[in-house]
Amino acid sequence: MEPLYSGVINFALGVFAAQGLKFERTGSENIPRTGGAVIAMNHVGYFDFAYGGYPAHDVGRIVRFMAKKEVFDHRVMGPLMRGMKHIPVDRAAGAGAYQEAVAALRRGELIGVFPETTISRSFELRDFKSGAVRMAQEAGVPVIPMIIWGSQRVWTKDHDKTLLRPKVPVTITTGAPIDIPADADVDTETARLRTVMEGMLHEAQDSYEPLTGDDLKYLPARLGGTAPTPEQAAELERVEAERKAAKKAAG
Repeated sequence: MEPLYSGVINFALGVFAAQGLKFERTGSENIPRTGGAVIAMNHVGYFDFAYGGYPAHDVGRIVRFMAKKEVFDHRVMGPLMRGMKHIPVDRAAGAGAYQEAVAALRRGELIGVFPETTISRSFELRDFKSGAVRMAQEAGVPVIPMIIWGSQRVWTKDHDKTLLRPKVPVTITTGAPIDIPADADVDTETARLRTVMEGMLHEAQDSYEPLTGDDLKYLPARLGGTAPTPEQAAELERVEAERKAAKKAAG
């Protein structure tokens, strides 16, 4: 394992232990021991990228994550992200990141992708972009579906951080590899991936400890929680996008 990446992993594991996080991992054996694969994850919290590398660590592997380029501009995180060879994504011009990811997959790397592209405020799956499937198809590697649940209770959009001692369970479920035929329709395969991951998400939610009181804000409305519905979340995202666009236009 690479020294920098190994050091960051060991530091992160120490932090997780100090926080009292209780990780429950299922299906780590579905991560291939060798060869490339796309790890497709849902996105409910800011630390999903850190937690999502755990199953690969279980089998002695590391994941190169695709992350928005702004993370790489950070004076602390930027050098670490570049040193660990993660892949910066410019959402206005993502072709370069895409080709870099495909090349890494062909070299036998694991590439972590969030098909939803951003955190889901409803804690349900948002619509998927097709990039994960397209990359896997072009590189001739499988897609590994992964579901993280509970990470929203540590830190997520629109809610305060609970970083010191959250002491919450975080479940990570890794599904069986999904092969993408070379001649398959990308949209159809993307829909298939989303269906598989939705079923995995519902199972993770159903088996998780009951949430009550203030913690209902971390539970989907479908399950009796107070999180926004998918429709309400979409409206919040629209307003947020308009605000960001206005701020950018104002210079």
